[in-house]
Amino acid sequence: MRVLSGRLKAVLVASLATIVLIGILAPATTLASDPPGLARFMAAIGQVESGGNYYARNATSGAYGKYQIMPSSWRTWADRYLGDPNAKPTPANQELVAAAKFRALYNWLGSWRRVAYSWLTGSSQTSGWSYSATRYVNRVMATYNASTTATLAAPAAATALRYYSEKSTAIAYAGSWATASHARYAGGAATYATEAGSTATFTFTGTKVIWYGPVGPTRGQARVLVDGVYVKTVNLNSSTFAAHRAVYSRGWGTAGRHTVEIDVVGTAGHPYVAIDQFVVAN
Repeated sequence: MRVLSGRLKAVLVASLATIVLIGILAPATTLASDPPGLARFMAAIGQVESGGNYYARNATSGAYGKYQIMPSSWRTWADRYLGDPNAKPTPANQELVAAAKFRALYNWLGSWRRVAYSWLTGSSQTSGWSYSATRYVNRVMATYNASTTATLAAPAAATALRYYSEKSTAIAYAGSWATASHARYAGGAATYATEAGSTATFTFTGTKVIWYGPVGPTRGQARVLVDGVYVKTVNLNSSTFAAHRAVYSRGWGTAGRHTVEIDVVGTAGHPYVAIDQFVVAN
């Protein structure tokens, strides 16, 4: 998934280091239905991979950042979770991408041990793990378990990420909206509308906002207004279904209070527009 075979040697060396828990760039609030221990697992992976260094680079593989994501994976995941394949791997963006990817892997694999193994190898196999991969997984899980009693203080330069489900009171709905369930929606549910003129207005304070929702053959278009001004029409139609994609994002140089309004167009033949989640960076 994200590593070259030569990187396993580095894992053996790193596994000799003393486990030291450092601060994490964690969500200020998380979804009640997030995988259990998501923030702790992210802290553990970040510590084992890079010592928590957002600017670490593997000279051999090119893997970068706190979670040592491969360049090719970064473009794919940035497109999927940030809505921009060219997004820079800033600390905040690394946290957004990693959290979304870890969520997806846990929903698929069902345990943090298997997620750790998949993160290293790209494999979902349940047995026959190599010695070095097993050492890596054991170290991640030891760090994860140790963090249950550790105090994790956020770095001074950290950017908090806040997650808002489709049920958040920060979203004002107008028109006809309903709820749909899917295992890969954040929190297991999303709100959707099909009638033209139905709107959802999200009010927040921050430097960046991302709207996550499903794309697929039945999905249509939505007009997006930011602070009351029309900015673009988003097309959610795709030949294949994906439950959780970044469909619109916007950033500002400084934190401020903003609104993002989603207006359902009611596209003929495939009118569905859904809101799975908003994520805001401070």
